[in-house]
Amino acid sequence: MIELEKTYLVKKLPENLKDCKFKEIIDIYIPKSSEHPKLRLRKNGDKFEITKKEPVNKGDASHQEEQTIKLTETEFNALNDLKGKRVRKLRYYFDYNGRTAEVDVFQDTLKGLVLVDFEFETIEKKDKFEMPDFCLADITQEVFVASGMICGKSYEDIENDLNRFNYQKLFLE
Repeated sequence: MIELEKTYLVKKLPENLKDCKFKEIIDIYIPKSSEHPKLRLRKNGDKFEITKKEPVNKGDASHQEEQTIKLTETEFNALNDLKGKRVRKLRYYFDYNGRTAEVDVFQDTLKGLVLVDFEFETIEKKDKFEMPDFCLADITQEVFVASGMICGKSYEDIENDLNRFNYQKLFLE
């Protein structure tokens, strides 16, 4: 499956975000020794899977080949013992002009970081999409926030990169 998406730093939380449906997501990237692991073990609410993502064209993170295998909770728990880089976030599903925005509110050591992803059906729709006003910057091509890179890090680890965009920490109260 091909995934087409754009990722943005959030400037201000969308109104009524607290009222949107959300799921807790726990990602474990393996192997832990890799600087940017491509293999992800995920608990997504009550669903479990293992996914491998790789760019279709080197240097274009917006166009990725994705292979996913569904797991049972028992299989997830067995693999959960693997040494990997972890990240936990709350993903809110926010309606933006008829399109679902996946707003990721990071937890634990990344608290204060909020990103939003938009997925697209075609390259043309992705390329024509305009950044929403609640977003600060398009960071789709920024390696420092790629899921495989951000896992296992703290806010302080990426703060210098965030400062390039004048990002201010956000908290959902």
